[in-house]
Amino acid sequence: MPRSAIAPTKSNLIKTKTGLAFAREGHELLTKKRDILVTELLSLMAAATDAQRLLDEQLAGAYAALDEATLALGSRGVREASWAVGLAVETSITERRVMGVSLPTVHSTARGTPPFYALPSTSFWLDEAQRRFSEVIKRLDDLAGMRISVIRLAREVKKSIRRVNALEKIYIPDYEDVLKYIVDSLEESDREAFFILKLIKARLERADATPGGDR
Repeated sequence: MPRSAIAPTKSNLIKTKTGLAFAREGHELLTKKRDILVTELLSLMAAATDAQRLLDEQLAGAYAALDEATLALGSRGVREASWAVGLAVETSITERRVMGVSLPTVHSTARGTPPFYALPSTSFWLDEAQRRFSEVIKRLDDLAGMRISVIRLAREVKKSIRRVNALEKIYIPDYEDVLKYIVDSLEESDREAFFILKLIKARLERADATPGGDR
Protein backbone atom coordinates (compact mmCIF):
# COMPACT_ATOMS: atom_id res chain seq x y z
CA MET A 1 0.00 0.00 0.00
CA PRO A 2 2.29 2.83 -1.23
CA ARG A 3 1.79 6.33 0.12
CA SER A 4 1.42 7.75 -3.36
CA ALA A 5 -1.76 5.71 -3.85
CA ILE A 6 -3.43 7.16 -0.74
CA ALA A 7 -4.84 10.67 -0.59
CA PRO A 8 -4.36 12.22 2.89
CA THR A 9 -8.06 12.74 3.59
CA LYS A 10 -10.14 12.18 6.70
CA SER A 11 -12.14 9.44 4.98
CA ASN A 12 -8.91 7.60 4.13
CA LEU A 13 -7.76 8.16 7.70
CA ILE A 14 -10.85 6.33 8.97
CA LYS A 15 -10.40 3.54 6.41
CA THR A 16 -6.74 3.11 7.33
CA LYS A 17 -7.49 3.00 11.06
CA THR A 18 -10.18 0.37 10.40
CA GLY A 19 -7.83 -1.67 8.22
CA LEU A 20 -5.06 -1.47 10.82
CA ALA A 21 -7.42 -2.58 13.59
CA PHE A 22 -8.62 -5.48 11.44
CA ALA A 23 -5.05 -6.52 10.62
CA ARG A 24 -4.04 -6.42 14.28
CA GLU A 25 -7.09 -8.46 15.28
CA GLY A 26 -6.34 -10.98 12.54
CA HIS A 27 -2.72 -11.16 13.69
CA GLU A 28 -3.81 -11.88 17.26
CA LEU A 29 -6.27 -14.60 16.20
CA LEU A 30 -3.81 -16.24 13.82
CA THR A 31 -1.09 -16.16 16.48
CA LYS A 32 -3.41 -17.98 18.90
CA LYS A 33 -4.34 -20.48 16.18
CA ARG A 34 -0.68 -21.08 15.35
CA ASP A 35 0.19 -21.67 19.01
CA ILE A 36 -2.69 -24.12 19.49
CA LEU A 37 -1.76 -26.01 16.32
CA VAL A 38 1.91 -26.18 17.31
CA THR A 39 0.97 -27.54 20.75
CA GLU A 40 -1.28 -30.17 19.16
CA LEU A 41 1.41 -31.02 16.59
CA LEU A 42 4.11 -31.53 19.22
CA SER A 43 1.76 -33.67 21.30
CA LEU A 44 0.86 -35.85 18.32
CA MET A 45 4.49 -36.20 17.27
CA ALA A 46 5.39 -37.47 20.73
CA ALA A 47 2.42 -39.86 20.68
CA ALA A 48 3.37 -41.09 17.21
CA THR A 49 6.93 -41.76 18.37
CA ASP A 50 5.62 -43.84 21.27
CA ALA A 51 3.16 -45.64 18.98
CA GLN A 52 5.97 -46.48 16.54
CA ARG A 53 8.10 -47.90 19.36
CA LEU A 54 5.23 -50.03 20.65
CA LEU A 55 4.44 -51.18 17.11
CA ASP A 56 8.04 -52.31 16.60
CA GLU A 57 7.91 -54.23 19.88
CA GLN A 58 4.57 -55.86 19.02
CA LEU A 59 5.74 -56.77 15.53
CA ALA A 60 8.85 -58.36 16.98
CA GLY A 61 6.69 -60.36 19.41
CA ALA A 62 4.25 -61.40 16.67
CA TYR A 63 6.99 -62.59 14.34
CA ALA A 64 8.67 -64.41 17.24
CA ALA A 65 5.40 -66.28 17.91
CA LEU A 66 5.10 -67.05 14.20
CA ASP A 67 8.65 -68.43 14.21
CA GLU A 68 7.75 -70.67 17.16
CA ALA A 69 4.65 -71.89 15.31
CA THR A 70 6.77 -72.59 12.25
CA LEU A 71 9.22 -74.59 14.34
CA ALA A 72 6.35 -76.61 15.84
CA LEU A 73 4.30 -77.17 12.67
CA GLY A 74 6.69 -76.46 9.84
CA SER A 75 6.18 -73.86 7.13
CA ARG A 76 3.73 -76.11 5.29
CA GLY A 77 1.66 -76.72 8.44
CA VAL A 78 1.41 -72.99 9.17
CA ARG A 79 0.50 -72.26 5.57
CA GLU A 80 -2.21 -74.94 5.48
CA ALA A 81 -3.63 -73.72 8.80
CA SER A 82 -3.78 -70.16 7.42
CA TRP A 83 -6.03 -71.33 4.59
CA ALA A 84 -8.72 -72.17 7.13
CA VAL A 85 -8.70 -68.71 8.71
CA GLY A 86 -11.69 -66.78 7.44
CA LEU A 87 -11.02 -63.32 8.80
CA ALA A 88 -12.20 -60.09 7.19
CA VAL A 89 -10.76 -56.79 8.33
CA GLU A 90 -13.17 -53.85 8.22
CA THR A 91 -11.78 -50.34 8.49
CA SER A 92 -13.65 -47.16 9.34
CA ILE A 93 -12.41 -43.60 9.78
CA THR A 94 -13.79 -40.95 12.10
CA GLU A 95 -12.56 -37.39 12.31
CA ARG A 96 -12.14 -34.66 14.88
CA ARG A 97 -11.37 -31.03 14.17
CA VAL A 98 -8.71 -28.85 15.77
CA MET A 99 -8.85 -25.17 14.72
CA GLY A 100 -10.52 -26.15 11.46
CA VAL A 101 -8.07 -28.98 10.69
CA SER A 102 -9.64 -32.41 10.20
CA LEU A 103 -7.69 -35.12 12.07
CA PRO A 104 -8.58 -38.77 11.30
CA THR A 105 -8.86 -41.70 13.67
CA VAL A 106 -8.66 -45.14 12.05
CA HIS A 107 -10.59 -48.13 13.43
CA SER A 108 -10.09 -51.66 12.08
CA THR A 109 -12.01 -54.74 13.21
CA ALA A 110 -11.16 -58.32 12.31
CA ARG A 111 -14.39 -60.29 11.85
CA GLY A 112 -14.48 -64.07 11.95
CA THR A 113 -15.65 -66.94 14.14
CA PRO A 114 -12.96 -69.06 15.81
CA PRO A 115 -11.80 -71.76 15.95
CA PHE A 116 -10.52 -71.57 12.40
CA TYR A 117 -8.76 -74.93 12.36
CA ALA A 118 -8.67 -78.21 14.21
CA LEU A 119 -7.00 -77.49 17.53
CA PRO A 120 -5.22 -80.88 18.01
CA SER A 121 -3.40 -80.41 14.70
CA THR A 122 -2.03 -76.96 15.51
CA SER A 123 0.15 -75.30 18.12
CA PHE A 124 -0.38 -72.81 20.91
CA TRP A 125 2.09 -70.57 19.13
CA LEU A 126 -0.13 -70.36 16.07
CA ASP A 127 -2.95 -68.96 18.20
CA GLU A 128 -0.50 -66.66 19.92
CA ALA A 129 0.83 -65.37 16.59
CA GLN A 130 -2.72 -64.68 15.41
CA ARG A 131 -3.53 -62.83 18.64
CA ARG A 132 -0.39 -60.74 18.48
CA PHE A 133 -0.86 -59.81 14.83
CA SER A 134 -4.42 -58.72 15.67
CA GLU A 135 -2.92 -56.33 18.24
CA VAL A 136 -0.48 -55.10 15.60
CA ILE A 137 -3.44 -54.13 13.38
CA LYS A 138 -4.86 -51.98 16.18
CA ARG A 139 -1.48 -50.33 16.70
CA LEU A 140 -1.20 -49.70 12.96
CA ASP A 141 -4.58 -47.95 13.09
CA ASP A 142 -3.36 -45.62 15.82
CA LEU A 143 -0.11 -44.88 14.04
CA ALA A 144 -1.75 -44.31 10.65
CA GLY A 145 -4.19 -41.78 12.12
CA MET A 146 -1.41 -40.02 13.99
CA ARG A 147 0.87 -39.75 10.98
CA ILE A 148 -1.85 -38.33 8.75
CA SER A 149 -2.78 -35.90 11.52
CA VAL A 150 0.85 -34.82 11.91
CA ILE A 151 1.12 -34.14 8.16
CA ARG A 152 -2.09 -32.10 8.10
CA LEU A 153 -1.19 -30.15 11.23
CA ALA A 154 2.33 -29.41 9.96
CA ARG A 155 0.86 -28.11 6.69
CA GLU A 156 -1.60 -25.87 8.56
CA VAL A 157 1.11 -24.63 10.95
CA LYS A 158 3.21 -23.54 7.95
CA LYS A 159 0.23 -21.66 6.51
CA SER A 160 -0.46 -19.97 9.85
CA ILE A 161 3.19 -18.98 10.25
CA ARG A 162 3.26 -17.45 6.75
CA ARG A 163 0.09 -15.47 7.43
CA VAL A 164 1.26 -14.28 10.84
CA ASN A 165 4.60 -13.19 9.35
CA ALA A 166 2.88 -11.43 6.45
CA LEU A 167 0.67 -9.46 8.82
CA GLU A 168 3.50 -8.79 11.26
CA LYS A 169 6.17 -7.76 8.76
CA ILE A 170 4.23 -6.39 5.79
CA TYR A 171 0.59 -5.44 6.24
CA ILE A 172 0.62 -3.98 9.75
CA PRO A 173 3.82 -1.90 9.17
CA ASP A 174 2.34 -0.67 5.87
CA TYR A 175 -0.89 0.39 7.56
CA GLU A 176 1.07 2.09 10.35
CA ASP A 177 3.25 3.91 7.84
CA VAL A 178 0.27 5.10 5.79
CA LEU A 179 -1.59 6.11 8.94
CA LYS A 180 1.35 8.19 10.10
CA TYR A 181 1.61 9.76 6.65
CA ILE A 182 -2.08 10.71 6.61
CA VAL A 183 -2.02 12.03 10.19
CA ASP A 184 1.13 14.07 9.53
CA SER A 185 -0.32 15.42 6.27
CA LEU A 186 -3.62 16.40 7.88
CA GLU A 187 -1.81 18.06 10.79
CA GLU A 188 0.39 19.96 8.33
CA SER A 189 -2.73 21.05 6.40
CA ASP A 190 -4.33 22.20 9.65
CA ARG A 191 -1.23 24.20 10.55
CA GLU A 192 -1.17 25.81 7.11
CA ALA A 193 -4.87 26.63 7.31
CA PHE A 194 -4.39 28.09 10.80
CA PHE A 195 -1.44 30.18 9.60
CA ILE A 196 -3.44 31.49 6.64
CA LEU A 197 -6.37 32.35 8.91
CA LYS A 198 -4.00 34.27 11.19
CA LEU A 199 -2.64 36.23 8.23
CA ILE A 200 -6.15 37.03 7.03
CA LYS A 201 -7.21 38.09 10.54
CA ALA A 202 -4.14 40.30 10.94
CA ARG A 203 -4.75 41.92 7.58
CA LEU A 204 -8.39 42.59 8.45
CA GLU A 205 -7.42 44.09 11.78
CA ARG A 206 -4.91 46.38 10.10
CA ALA A 207 -7.53 47.38 7.57
CA ASP A 208 -9.99 48.20 10.36
CA ALA A 209 -7.37 50.23 12.17
CA THR A 210 -6.60 52.33 9.09
CA PRO A 211 -9.06 55.21 8.51
CA GLY A 212 -10.76 54.69 5.18
CA GLY A 213 -8.84 51.43 4.79
CA ASP A 214 -9.88 49.13 2.00
CA ARG A 215 -10.66 45.59 2.99
